[in-house]
Amino acid sequence: MIELKSLGKTYTASEKEIVALEDINLSIADSEIYGIIGLSGAGKSTLVRCINLLEKPTSGQVLIDGADITAIPRKELLKLRRQIGMIFQGFNLLEQRTALQNVTFPLEVSGIRFRDAKERAAELLELVGLSDRSGSYPSQLSGGQKQRVAIARALATKPKYLLCDEATSALDPNTTRSILDLLKHINQTLGVTIVIITHEMKVIDQICDRVAVLDNSRIVEEGPVNVVFTTPKSEIARELIMPGEKKSFDTRGGHKIRLSFLPEHFGKPIISELVLECRTPVNIVYADTQKLDGALYGQMILELPTDANDAHKVMLWLENHQIEWHKER
Repeated sequence: MIELKSLGKTYTASEKEIVALEDINLSIADSEIYGIIGLSGAGKSTLVRCINLLEKPTSGQVLIDGADITAIPRKELLKLRRQIGMIFQGFNLLEQRTALQNVTFPLEVSGIRFRDAKERAAELLELVGLSDRSGSYPSQLSGGQKQRVAIARALATKPKYLLCDEATSALDPNTTRSILDLLKHINQTLGVTIVIITHEMKVIDQICDRVAVLDNSRIVEEGPVNVVFTTPKSEIARELIMPGEKKSFDTRGGHKIRLSFLPEHFGKPIISELVLECRTPVNIVYADTQKLDGALYGQMILELPTDANDAHKVMLWLENHQIEWHKER
């Protein structure tokens, strides 16, 4: 288990203090896929680098399986880091080494015999679907193939944890899906705990079990992905789930409300029944459906009638039919 307790990180630049993280408290269970999402500058990359102490926290604790790694000697820390693999947005491959040699590199550094390292690297390249490209150099590989090599390299020392810092941000949508499918396969077959840092909700809802929303250096929301998706409590979570440009159409009706649809709502003509029973029209401004953990969830922005009584009837109907809604700004 990974536990962060009252974690803080402050930088000093030009005699000014910059708070990157403030009072971060998280628990990441073994074998789960945990997402950390936020806009650029929220502190996501700093947070993930604090987990393996590539960045040393200014305050608080980082506990790995109960041991506070901020307090252990450097020799022990280097040994523990073998249990924490990491992949990056920019792949960070060694250009003068083949795919196989890139994967063997951390094993060579650890003192593993080359024959054993080569055998392990071949197994991992097969796992990530690149056994036929073992002799290729990074310049001969596509972006998705480079990231697969990086994943194989991160798994070389048989880590218990895998940290992914914007690992799909440089990839096209189809390649992103294939990389996320690979990570999910690794989680299910090897039991590796995966922490994913991203600014894209589509990454979170495709692969993660739980998610923490980071904003201005603090965690503003945390919970199962389907709960955060259907009932976001923070403004930044609502913005990430349904970006402003998708809900800010210039319309002339009444107030806008956000509806949340749960799996049991699908297959029912809810909006049609609402209009027929309330005898008043509503305008669908935007709608989105996501499949989370095999079940369908939805979000919809409705524009209410301008007449206050008609608008009240719509909101009352939704409440009586247990459809959760919130006013939009």
